[in-house]
Amino acid sequence: MATRTTVPFGPQHPVLPEPIQLKLTLENETVVEAIPHIGYVHRGVEKAGERMDFGQNVFLVERICGICSFIHALAYCQGIEKLLGIEVPPRARYLRVIWSELHRLQSHHLWLGLLADAFGYESLFMQFWRNRERLLDIFERTAGSRIIISTCSIGGVRRDIDEAGIEYILSELVELEKALRDAVDVVLTDRTIRARTVGKGILTKDQALSLGAVGPVLRGSGVGVDARTDGFAAYGELGIEPIVETDGDSFARTKVRARECFQSLDLVRRAIAGLPEGEIAVRPKGRPNGRTISRVEQPRGELFYMISADGSNKLDRLRIRTPTFANVPPLIAMLPGCEMADVPVITLSIDPCISCTER
Repeated sequence: MATRTTVPFGPQHPVLPEPIQLKLTLENETVVEAIPHIGYVHRGVEKAGERMDFGQNVFLVERICGICSFIHALAYCQGIEKLLGIEVPPRARYLRVIWSELHRLQSHHLWLGLLADAFGYESLFMQFWRNRERLLDIFERTAGSRIIISTCSIGGVRRDIDEAGIEYILSELVELEKALRDAVDVVLTDRTIRARTVGKGILTKDQALSLGAVGPVLRGSGVGVDARTDGFAAYGELGIEPIVETDGDSFARTKVRARECFQSLDLVRRAIAGLPEGEIAVRPKGRPNGRTISRVEQPRGELFYMISADGSNKLDRLRIRTPTFANVPPLIAMLPGCEMADVPVITLSIDPCISCTER
């Protein structure tokens, strides 16, 4: 008769960049049930967003997640712009795409490095993170900061990128792409990585849809949904085809993120090539009144902001649904039937951001 044991996975574990706990019920070494426990880094961001001036909230929401801070600011600004009836200048919309895709690139580099680290491939880990430093250098050159760049504003962007900055970005992307291709080739062909990811943590297409998966978790299960296809910022002019894999396992999710890196490189180059002249911002007038939603595509999936305002300088309600929050139920569905030893990599395969989840 199989022996059932309940063991805690997390909140502290070498593979987890942030704290989350899964209480695992095992039969011998096989997982039969997983129950998530969150709340270790809750900060009350939504309530703070209702007590601060709506203009100050741009800086607040950036701090929900440092890795995709610009995209949080973009989602919030788009919502306020809808309520104020602001039309963002074309150059600002293209600059928003450039910084968004650079953030997506650095987020995927960070995750690919963490994946390599999970297998004990320290040299490969350092290759990805050394390449990521090029992206942080781009942020520093174009925005003055390496992580939270604070360039998105209500009505456009705070900073422009001059010709010297454009040339710098393009030259850095050439070297970055060379190094990325070599490192990604190792991830996708190494037999140890394939043995630990192929067929592990399978999420079927029906499960992904019914459980509300988003981002690479959803697209890795064969569903071509990407909020960028809605055309926010300048994505409508640039066009985008969602990256899709159909196997639904940890390796499929890895391939989606790896392929999205090269897609982001292409989008940045096309946005630079089509960058229009003109103003980078319009001055917002009045105070927001009404209710709206704003949806953008984070590196981890769809980010959803609901903003309710009553015409004062403070919001009536700020509600944020982040990608990892949406991907926790799919994770719980992936784990039953796997071996205990596979839990760390399967958990990592959803690219969990607990700071985003708990806000």
